[in-house]
Amino acid sequence: DKTFPLCISFSSPVIDQAFSFTVSHFNLSPADGRRANKLYHEGAKVLKAIWSFLDCGGGEVWFQVEDKHDFSVNEDGGVYALHHLNLLGKEKAVLVYAHDLHTKQLNIHDACLLSLQVKPGDATLTQQVPEILFPWRSVVVRGDGTLRRVKRDWVIPPINVPENSRGQFPEDLVRIRSDRDKNRMLRYSVTGPGADQPPTGIFIINPISGQLSVTKPLDREHISNFHLRAHAVDLNGNQVENPIDIVINVIDQNDNRPEFTHSIFNGSVPEGSKPGSFVMTVTAVDKDDPKTANGMLRYKILSQNPQSPSSNMFTINNKTGDIITVAAGLDREKVTQYTLIIQATDMEGNPTYGLSNTATTVIRITDVNDNAPEFTTETFFGEVHENRVNVIVANLTVTDKDQPHTPAWSAVYRIIAGDPTGRFSIPTDPTTNEGLLTVVKPIDYESTRSFMLTVEAENEVTLVRGIHLPRQSTATVSVRILDLNESPEFRPNPKSMRLEEGLSAGSMLTTFTAQDPDRYMRQTIRYSKMYDPANWLEINPANGQISTIAILDRESPYIKNNHYNVTFMASDNGTPPASGTGTLQIYLTDINDNAPHVFPLEVEMCERPEPNALNLTASDPDLSPNAGPFAFELANRPSDVRRNWTLHRLNGEHAQLRLRIGFLASGLYEVPITITDSGNLPMSNTSYLRVKVCQCDHHGDCVDMERIIAAGLGTGAIIAILICIIILLVLVLLFVMWMKRRDKERQAKQLLIDPEDDVRDNILKYDEEGGGEEDQDYDLSQLQQPDALEPECVKVGIRRLDERPLHHDHQYPLRSAAPHPGDIGDFIHEGLKAADNDPTAPPYDSLLVFDYEGSGSTAGSLSSLHSSSSCGDQDYDYLGDWGPRFRKLADLYGGGDD
Repeated sequence: DKTFPLCISFSSPVIDQAFSFTVSHFNLSPADGRRANKLYHEGAKVLKAIWSFLDCGGGEVWFQVEDKHDFSVNEDGGVYALHHLNLLGKEKAVLVYAHDLHTKQLNIHDACLLSLQVKPGDATLTQQVPEILFPWRSVVVRGDGTLRRVKRDWVIPPINVPENSRGQFPEDLVRIRSDRDKNRMLRYSVTGPGADQPPTGIFIINPISGQLSVTKPLDREHISNFHLRAHAVDLNGNQVENPIDIVINVIDQNDNRPEFTHSIFNGSVPEGSKPGSFVMTVTAVDKDDPKTANGMLRYKILSQNPQSPSSNMFTINNKTGDIITVAAGLDREKVTQYTLIIQATDMEGNPTYGLSNTATTVIRITDVNDNAPEFTTETFFGEVHENRVNVIVANLTVTDKDQPHTPAWSAVYRIIAGDPTGRFSIPTDPTTNEGLLTVVKPIDYESTRSFMLTVEAENEVTLVRGIHLPRQSTATVSVRILDLNESPEFRPNPKSMRLEEGLSAGSMLTTFTAQDPDRYMRQTIRYSKMYDPANWLEINPANGQISTIAILDRESPYIKNNHYNVTFMASDNGTPPASGTGTLQIYLTDINDNAPHVFPLEVEMCERPEPNALNLTASDPDLSPNAGPFAFELANRPSDVRRNWTLHRLNGEHAQLRLRIGFLASGLYEVPITITDSGNLPMSNTSYLRVKVCQCDHHGDCVDMERIIAAGLGTGAIIAILICIIILLVLVLLFVMWMKRRDKERQAKQLLIDPEDDVRDNILKYDEEGGGEEDQDYDLSQLQQPDALEPECVKVGIRRLDERPLHHDHQYPLRSAAPHPGDIGDFIHEGLKAADNDPTAPPYDSLLVFDYEGSGSTAGSLSSLHSSSSCGDQDYDYLGDWGPRFRKLADLYGGGDD
């Protein structure tokens, strides 16, 4: 047979133990002459599997070994040695066949050759690098005798690599190769997380030899496994084989200590709990693999503090961490809490190889009501004045060993004897837990002078089973009542009586007296009036007799629903004096003492009779039957009343007034109407109804102006009108000021116009030569536009105010204004025409006299400058001294005859 490339080949020591491994989806084929070599030590046990095969298709396969004398194979593909093999220095070949149970035929083309060899003296063999071969093609014989090549895939078992390796890196893991590398050069590569994906660079492969290596120590707690894919391509990058999956498992090492989830665990258990009661659970975690002993933890209690009443009050479940009680005697009043030190150890608690850690557990003993409240003394004493309520008589104190401010400590007090009428109550002070004996109902000294109460104290929650209230939970309270000077009491209070109104002054009504509750004191009572709004009654200070001092009137505004209340006071002469009040309620019955009158007293009516009906109502402050029904009648006087008016009774309360005539002039009329009530002694009254007759519109409303004028204006209307007038005046004033300001701004703009831009300035007559320093009073009005000059100012010369005229002024005729102030050309032509047509104008060559310059100038007079007919008399040589600009002038005038 031809030896084929190794499927998986490695050396491993098998000394007195079975060795087996599985190649999943392994194809057996003798066509390629494949052989699996295996090195064994001498003395391998018989009937131990040394190899196993699995079908790649997942169907039912039956294996058969050729050498049935030394080896056997079971239906799972396990190869077994039947007896001790002495292969020291020898090589043993074993051929294995596979049967297809579906086709019911033996496929001899699916076979594998195992080569077994034992090396002498190899007591400690080192592990060699295994080799992984890419899937190959096998030849299958069809039923017709033809051959068909089929490519089968197989899965490589995971590669186990221990974490935290201290070997030399890179460390070889496995060699990957293809059976086609004999015919051509191939390149190998791996992809996936750990190779070319983050974290990159952990695994590398030699592209030529296919050797897969790890570059650094692995950490299972960081990444527990890697999934890589191996590729084989030729030099051109063409895929030669299908990629195969490689799984690398990181084998856990015990490199992490257990860590408790909390450094301090807090728990609680009620006092008096029975053994076996659950307390709490402590938890620790280990980052190592929990499926291995490295991550399997065990718990135990190292210490307990305090060790009372026993050193082993608790125990812990070594696997779950549950803490339970194992002894009785938990008493919060003796030990309030326990502190336990808990240890967690991995390697299933092995103290030699396991790593451990500790945590603290604080177990608080919670309180239960196992102690009843007990009074500090058997008898308490207190006293209170009579008639006092909400007053604390005595403080009842108790002691309770349970935890303060809990329901098992808070006391509840109740009176079990001595208070049949419920005059006392005992609330609890939440801070001190004392019972506050309080009076809740008035106590009369004259009735009861002392009380003997029996009080019992309990907790808010009941006592635990088996514990009963002791004798100390019951006490006696002695209460003494103190006498006070009590106020006199009116009886009955209030006192009611029924009277008829109109009772005259000085009439005796009743006697209203009070009694003093202090039967053991001799005291005198005096009476006085406290409240009498109408001041109708008086009371005798000694005996309490009440009489009238004014007529009682039911129609008085002090009467409410026919009732009148008066309050009286009774005072004793005790120490200190005491007083009490009583109320007298008087019900007044009605008599016919008020005559009816018409309502309303003023009405309006139209001049015409349609519609002219007025509805009138009779008003009487008396009550029925002293009021309605009423009788209405017009008075006989004056005589025109019945002639102008008619009165018609509508019912017992209302009547209707109409005009008898067709028209009545506008005005104010008084109509006398007599109304009579229905009393036993009827009373009549004549009321004068003021009727305003006026013109009416089509709606029947009065529209005459007299009514409006008569109405007048109120103070508010007058103030509003004045405010409106003031606002109007202010607006007018502001408008006038704004107009003046606008005119000033317009004039200022005209004065600021540039003379070069306004040619109208060129026609002003500037014949004023100016005066001396003392002549500074100019008439600036002449600087205005020509058309704005006053007529008397338009002349040839402009005279100063200090001018001394030499002759009479020539009056020029008035020129007509220019057609438009802005037309300068027309203005000039008009001025020229006026000057030409002026008969008083001097000749063209005449001497014109300009304004007088004034006198007293500090610059000296210019009168020394005289004109002469000959220019030769003047000496102009001095002009040459003024500079080159005046030298030409000096030559012209000073050059003599030339």
